[in-house]
Amino acid sequence: MSKTTNKFSPEVRERAVRMVLDNEGQHGSRWQAITSIAAKIGCSANTLNDWVKKAEIDSGKRSGVPSEMAERMKALERENRELRQANEILRKASAYFCDGEARPPVEVMVDFIEAHRDAHGVEPICRVLPIAPSTYYDHLAKRANPARLSDRARRDAALRPEIERVWEENYKVYGVRKVWRQLFREGFVAARCTVARLMRDMDIQGIIRGKPHRTTIPDKKAPCPLDKVNREFRVPAPNMLWVSDFTYVATWKGFVYVAFVIDAYARKIVGWRASTSAQTGFVLDALEQAVHDRRPTKAMGLVHHSDRGSQYLSIRYTERLGEAGIEPSVGSVGDSYDNALAETINGLYKAEVIHRRGPWRSFEAVEYATLEWVDWFNNRRLLEPIGNIPPAEAEANFYAALETEEMAA
Repeated sequence: MSKTTNKFSPEVRERAVRMVLDNEGQHGSRWQAITSIAAKIGCSANTLNDWVKKAEIDSGKRSGVPSEMAERMKALERENRELRQANEILRKASAYFCDGEARPPVEVMVDFIEAHRDAHGVEPICRVLPIAPSTYYDHLAKRANPARLSDRARRDAALRPEIERVWEENYKVYGVRKVWRQLFREGFVAARCTVARLMRDMDIQGIIRGKPHRTTIPDKKAPCPLDKVNREFRVPAPNMLWVSDFTYVATWKGFVYVAFVIDAYARKIVGWRASTSAQTGFVLDALEQAVHDRRPTKAMGLVHHSDRGSQYLSIRYTERLGEAGIEPSVGSVGDSYDNALAETINGLYKAEVIHRRGPWRSFEAVEYATLEWVDWFNNRRLLEPIGNIPPAEAEANFYAALETEEMAA
């Protein structure tokens, strides 16, 4: 796959192809439609033309090898390579673990991985042997430095049995406050919050007189992250804070829902998606576009902030944030100020496109207008909060200044 194609998510490519086919009649020729849409997507016209041809091959309108079959052949070749490698690992392991035990000791498996990691790699060997990669690396770290545990971890390890002892010795009725006071009487210095945290981790608590009072009953299937933004949407660099929200547009054929993902540094829209359904999938598609565009890593410390809509608190959305190394954050219920930046972008979108150019006939019309607006907003619209320059220019200036500082250093 070329570098140009790899820049764009599958959803963006599919959307671009569909808009070429849907809007072909509005241009003098297909090539004119491709040229117009390619400029707004950010790819070359030849690249978009290749996508269109590939889509026609997949749909049977053009001769050629369909993508599904090509991918299946690649997958079979990859599986064959992995099976050959797994058989080779098992052959070596059977000679290495010659004592016939059902599960060799962890130390022995670690030694085997060390001996063969250069030939096969750690991850493939761990998939064959009954050991997790994290266990292997943890053993290596402990071998290198037995005292590698943090001070807090060592204090917790020493305090846990004392907390359990005090709780057990007092008929298991002591709560945090009394356990903490008893430990202090015995000469153990620990913060009350530490005792509370460890008792919670150990799943022990004091007796409660009467029926416990519960002010809320959370939905365990949709855990709610904390608000890590606290209405502070100014950040010193890109890829530190993304805000997300969606809005709706009335058309003659029903509602169209439009989701945006915005980088808070320059207000640049890094992902968007239009849909006729308000299910989780369409906000997830907008997130996927942003992830493909920015390639975040856990080391960046990127925070994703949204309201408490069910789409953003869904298991699929939360899991995707975790996979991308992004920290989730949500505002309070019914408070637009807690997601003010995303609300502002939605307001601009409504004022500059939807209200001004409506009424809207169809989903396709809204989607194409949104494509045009996002392209204009990111690359040409002047924004006062960032110095009356376009978002793309603001980000380019940041990286140019960063390179200058690095060269000076």
